[in-house]
Amino acid sequence: MTERAFVSETFETIRYTADVVVTTTDGYVLLIERGWDPFKGQWALPGGHVDPGETSRAAAARELAEEAGVHAAPEELTQIGTFDQPDRDPRGRYVTVAYHLTVIPGTIVEAGDDATNAQWWPLSDLPPLAFDHADILRALIIPTV
Repeated sequence: MTERAFVSETFETIRYTADVVVTTTDGYVLLIERGWDPFKGQWALPGGHVDPGETSRAAAARELAEEAGVHAAPEELTQIGTFDQPDRDPRGRYVTVAYHLTVIPGTIVEAGDDATNAQWWPLSDLPPLAFDHADILRALIIPTV
């Protein structure tokens, strides 16, 4: 009789999120000031958790409306990519799908939900960003970031 080797697998909890890069046609990007840790008080892209039964695109549209008061249909959002670096969030393993939306200059934003502030920033003069949000902006191929 031979001994069987049992392999022990370690499973990691992975959380699923969606983020949105909203730019204007004249070179601004929408950022929200985070109201909660991690990174409380720092600037970030609008985004958050994907709810059960929801697609990441639908979550991105919902979070954009909740955090910044900008309403877009999910199909208006174009996928930028998936970001899954193991250390991108200090709370644990988070995988996000990022989307892009272009709006006209003067689009009104209003902070809500997890955001304490929402405002337009010139792409040429951004504050330090929370998480890996600078990487997400670079992935959109914005040469000034």
